[in-house]
Amino acid sequence: MPPAKLPPDRMRIDKWLWAARFYKTRSLATQAIDGGHVKLNGTTVKPARELRVGDTLELAIGDTNWTLVVQGLNEQRRPAPEARQLYEETQESSERRAAEQETRRLAPVPGSDLRGRPTKKARRQIKGFNEF
Repeated sequence: MPPAKLPPDRMRIDKWLWAARFYKTRSLATQAIDGGHVKLNGTTVKPARELRVGDTLELAIGDTNWTLVVQGLNEQRRPAPEARQLYEETQESSERRAAEQETRRLAPVPGSDLRGRPTKKARRQIKGFNEF
């Protein structure tokens, strides 16, 4: 019988972001790290930087900013409920995200409800509006 595989004590930050389901692929996680959207313990890092339990991460994903404390490491990408056990969001971060979400709900950005290309009818209206 093979011995049980122990969980790692450290792992690459890009792989952890993928396993924790913050990014859909490791290459997207790598791009975010290279773009300076991820900070480990307050400093920008490279994708190969090793992450340990207890480290603090600051993520900027779109308009949302997260502050997380790493609670666990997992080599594989697991379902979302299991992935949420890999980190704990700080109280200030969750309050800030809730306030931002409420602000977006009460005062949406103009045009945020538009999706894709205009329809034929909308195009005619735009053309008629622009021709005075």
